[in-house]
This record gives sequence, structure tokens and C-alpha cells, in this order.
Amino acid sequence: MSTPPADRYAVLGNPVAHSQSPYIHAAFARQTGQAIDYTRVLCAMDGFAQAVRDFAASGARGCNITVPFKFQSAALAARVTPRAALAHAANTLRFDAAGWLADNTDGIGLVRDIEINAGHPLRGQHVLLIGAGGAAAGVLGPLLEARPAALHVANRTPAKAAALVQRHAALAAAHGVRLSGGALDSAAAPYDVVLNSSASSLGGSEVPVSDAVLQRGTLAVDLMYGSAAMRFTGWARELGATPRDGLGMLVEQAAEAFFVWRGVMPDTRPVLHSLRAELGAAAP
Repeated sequence: MSTPPADRYAVLGNPVAHSQSPYIHAAFARQTGQAIDYTRVLCAMDGFAQAVRDFAASGARGCNITVPFKFQSAALAARVTPRAALAHAANTLRFDAAGWLADNTDGIGLVRDIEINAGHPLRGQHVLLIGAGGAAAGVLGPLLEARPAALHVANRTPAKAAALVQRHAALAAAHGVRLSGGALDSAAAPYDVVLNSSASSLGGSEVPVSDAVLQRGTLAVDLMYGSAAMRFTGWARELGATPRDGLGMLVEQAAEAFFVWRGVMPDTRPVLHSLRAELGAAAP
């Protein structure tokens, strides 16, 4: 009796060669007994939509979307989850015969990494989110649903922070969260949790906020991982905070995407451990 072919998935982006998604999803598939084949697809900067359609037409079942195409992906789907609609971006597509589904798993991945892997509940906390771009938009909704006492968005361009806050105001009110936004220098007091979603890590720039946002025991998380996160995590460590990079978020958001596709939730802990070992990256 022949074995049926594995279902095809991929991560689409530009660049994409660095993506750890094939490693992560292969580990999830082995763990759960799911037959999948997961690859990378490099998209031309002006050819993303066609690349997705071609991949779906090849018989694939779904895909992940990475930079710089997350803002374009939801428009390709017939159905968009509330969290992707609120983010105005999607990182996961499922190619259902009745109409594609677009979702955004970044925020729930971050929340699970903070609360489960780092053991730091967000409820009642004072949280600073640095940045108001696509990464911030993808995580803000699930952060609010975790019910911190207050969340402040600080951004180089205050108008972008204000727009993001306005879009999430109803969700914040529904969960009893004091949501605010402003310029980078509007963050001048210590927080319980500081999250860096800005482009500062990618550019190797200095941390864009004052040292005053940290206190001993603050959980300071950079959404990037590896060498890109080292300046931020080093800054946090020097000031007595608890640093964390975004590798756990990467694995957790992938697990949620796997669940969206397969209806099975993998155990992320051994996968995160093995990925850190594979990359030679100690937990910061």
C-alpha cells in the first residue's frame, strides 16, 4: 500500500533564505505524525500575489508570509480572522477549497512565549511596546487580550503610535486596559515588561528609549533573535532587567500556524530547545 504524498506548505518572503520555519515545522510534523513538506519560496518584490497563487495552484495546503509581504497577504483571502483584520496584516494563509483563510499568529505567539516559556504573566502588568509598524500591529491585539493594567506604545513618529492606539481602543476598553501612545521620549518611567518591535535591532542602532523604562526584574523582550537582538538584550542585562529574544515567539507563532493548518497543537518546548542548540544561541 503506497504512502500518500505529504501536504505542501512554505514560507514566502524576500529575503527568505534565513528563515527557520522549515526546521520548526519539520520538527512539529515528526512530533505529531503529520505528513507535511515545508519549503521556502523567494518572491519577487513585485510578484508576491502571483507567487502565492502559483504555490496554491501546485496543490499546496497553505503558507506562512514573512517580510515585506504581511500587509498584502490578507487581501488574497476570502476570510480573515479578527486578529488579522485588526492587525491589517496576515502571516498565515490556509488554502481552503471554499475560500482561503488569512490569520495572524504573531501576537498569540509572543504572549505564549512571555507567559508560558518565560513564566511572566501579563495580567495587571505595565507594558511598553516600542514601535508602531507592522510587527507592533501584529502583536498589540493579543497583548491587550492578556489584560495588562496599562500598555503604552512609543514610536519615533507619534502619529503612527496614535493611529495604532485608536484602532485598538475598543479592544483595550473591552479588556480593561489603559492604552496610550506617544513619541519615544514619552516612555520615561519604569515598566514591568518592555517589548522592542522597532527596526532598531535590524539596523544595529542604539536602543531607542531611555534607560528609565527599565527597573530590576523588568522583562525586556526583543522580537528579533540571534545577533540582531544582542544590542537590546545586552542593554537590558546591564541595567538589571531580564532579557529575552524573539526565538520563543518565532516557535510559538509557528505552532499556532501549524494548528490553523492541521488542527493539532505541537509541544513547542523541545522544538525551542533544539532550535537554540542548532543555532548555537543560548537563552539571553
